[in-house]
Amino acid sequence: MRVYQFRHIDILLFYYKNIKKLISVPDEIITFCVIIRAVINEGLIMKIVYFDVENYEEEFLKENNDGKYTYFLEQNPLNDLSPIKKEYEDADIISVFTTSRVNKKVLEQFKNLKLIALRSVGFNHIDTDYCKEHDIAVVNSPGYGNITVAEFALALLLNVARKVTESYTDYKNGCVKPENLMGTELCGKTVGIVGLGAIGSAFAKIAHGLSMNILGFDKYEKEELKQNYGVKYTDFDTLLKESDFISIHAPLTKDNYHMFDEESFKKMKKTAIIVNTGRGELIDTKALYDAIVNKQIAGAGLDVLEKEETITDFDYIVGLNRLDKFTLEQTIINSQLFRLDNVIVTPHTAFNSREAIHRILRTTMSNINEFSSGNIQNNVIKI
Repeated sequence: MRVYQFRHIDILLFYYKNIKKLISVPDEIITFCVIIRAVINEGLIMKIVYFDVENYEEEFLKENNDGKYTYFLEQNPLNDLSPIKKEYEDADIISVFTTSRVNKKVLEQFKNLKLIALRSVGFNHIDTDYCKEHDIAVVNSPGYGNITVAEFALALLLNVARKVTESYTDYKNGCVKPENLMGTELCGKTVGIVGLGAIGSAFAKIAHGLSMNILGFDKYEKEELKQNYGVKYTDFDTLLKESDFISIHAPLTKDNYHMFDEESFKKMKKTAIIVNTGRGELIDTKALYDAIVNKQIAGAGLDVLEKEETITDFDYIVGLNRLDKFTLEQTIINSQLFRLDNVIVTPHTAFNSREAIHRILRTTMSNINEFSSGNIQNNVIKI
């Protein structure tokens, strides 16, 4: 944990007039320390706690701190398996990544919380109902990774289609059999894109550059994609039946949970490959596993899984007796996917490029600055 206090003399002088109204001492004895204490105690500086902080994020935040806030950097995520540290309870603002699980039990521990600044687009890991009831604003970081995630989706697709990981593993083990490593080209094939928002649109443009035929499924049609990139919008069933490859870029809603279920996989080509960089909950993992094992589809590239937090979170792993039956079942199914040669699973890292991380952090800091100025940008709930 790192703590960075308000320290810039130019900002201190900016607050000087307000401070003189708050403390009754002559000018000559208003020392640096007195100013700091007065500013912090009277709430002129907001207290921020960043959770889920990686080393590269810490470096960026330190380099770009303008001294307006007292902030804490915490490497651990937020969850309800352990109480928050005492010094965090009076935080005005918290910032979290998707690895945190910010439910009611967690939120009740913050006595002065006004804003949750997400370093992500998605917010299904936040109890937004509680936030609405307690006037806590929630803002996200949209648009940071459109190209980054789209490129990663292509990387997953190429990896599975051309058997890159299998080739590497066999070569390393000295047992190369070319007939086992025969892949399939993307050029001229049909790719179905589920969700044509910013990321899905970026993926469509990449696919167009590879001379692929593009089917799209989204309730909103974009003329630019149809006219300039050859996207043909269609219904979900047609996309399932006609696509050689499917790339998922849809957000998770109450209506599309497990939209890829047992029946969906039965409609797909036996040679089809599915890629998911959207949300793990969009796929019924058990149905996917069965479809691959039974050769109903050819393979999968997955950057997200339902209940993916149980794979790497030590607190979840050692606390399995506290998990519900469904989570335990998902944990087992997820582990079985790793044993399949025609499946690539990555740790929710499609967002993780240097450029995208910097965009996330800049947007997060901008969101916080706007909020402290009385404005809310990138708001995801109405309070």
